[in-house]
Amino acid sequence: MFYVIGIDDNREQHLAPSVLEIIERHRVFSGGARHYEIIKPYLPSEHEWIPIIVPLSKVMDAYREHEDVVVFASGDPLFFGFANTLLREMPERGIKVYPFFNSLQLLAHRLLMPYQDMHIVSLTGRPWDKFDEALITGYEKIGVLTDKNVHTPRTIAQRMLHYGYDNYTMTVGELLGNSECEQVSTHTLQEVLDKEFAYPNNLILHRTYKKVRRLGLPESEFYLLNGRAKMITKMPIRLLSLAMLDLREAKTFWDIGFCTGSVSIEAKLQFPHLQVISFERREEGNSLMEQNTQRFGTPGIVAVYGDFADLDVSAYPTPDAVFIGGHGGRMSEIVRKVSALMPSGAPIVFNSVSEESRRLFESAVKECGLLMQPGIRLEVDEHNPIEVMKAIKN
Repeated sequence: MFYVIGIDDNREQHLAPSVLEIIERHRVFSGGARHYEIIKPYLPSEHEWIPIIVPLSKVMDAYREHEDVVVFASGDPLFFGFANTLLREMPERGIKVYPFFNSLQLLAHRLLMPYQDMHIVSLTGRPWDKFDEALITGYEKIGVLTDKNVHTPRTIAQRMLHYGYDNYTMTVGELLGNSECEQVSTHTLQEVLDKEFAYPNNLILHRTYKKVRRLGLPESEFYLLNGRAKMITKMPIRLLSLAMLDLREAKTFWDIGFCTGSVSIEAKLQFPHLQVISFERREEGNSLMEQNTQRFGTPGIVAVYGDFADLDVSAYPTPDAVFIGGHGGRMSEIVRKVSALMPSGAPIVFNSVSEESRRLFESAVKECGLLMQPGIRLEVDEHNPIEVMKAIKN
């Protein structure tokens, strides 16, 4: 049995009688170094301490040598906490949780702020994905769990300002629960860039005004490849392509031949949960994607450079949907490569600008055993007609 007890950073703990009784009748305890420093005065004189350090596999092996282990964790152990790890790694063992307030609850309490509508993101040892999704969605209150070196209040403010999200203030809670050192302060994002905060800390972002998230971005607002208006997917074609890709339930989207990044950016704006991986062989794509994602506030798009047909893509999550914006004469190789990775039912969409490109896509689809779907032909202004084509993997 695991007894997982949540504590705060206060050096004088106010432990419930039931928790004190658990401590008294056990001899094997575990937690982080900070937890041991806080809780050691409450432990029996004869005890064993199993430190929680990486790799966690060794910690789990140590746990298996004991019938019962009392584990100390910060706040609520089920709130992005160690109890989740135990449930995942050792589901066969019983577990009882004795929670304390989690750190974002404590910060909300210090502010006398109702927090039932707060959107919560953990950046503690995690990538930016969920944070980027929250920013693009534009929640009124965003609670963020930070870490010590990578996702700090300063780096979070830097990312927000880089992508134009200056419509928030940041309240930072430092050493919450430590009666001697606790600090709570509110700043503009620009002010945060010049400050250092004690760790552990967390923060709440408060929206000051609401940014409009548009459906359909005019191509005139994009940075273009050599200023060439023909080298961007026009807005009506772009929106139709996204509709045919059916991205609402998709997790990962690949955009092959992104050029200006317009399809990737529109997809990320409309479906902020998407993991967007974009490929482009032109070197100019590097600056174009950076400039346009910054202009339209779409962090998190992964841009990959090189000829897609020759790239090793094994490091990237496999796609649930693919858009082919350019093929460089290697349509068959591209379709074969992505179709081998995609799950059954996943769509590939291609915008054909000529009869030749139409035949190339149809031939590649037939060669790979995909199912061709009805296409839609559109003409925008004085530009040539475009046929938006779609195939589905069996």
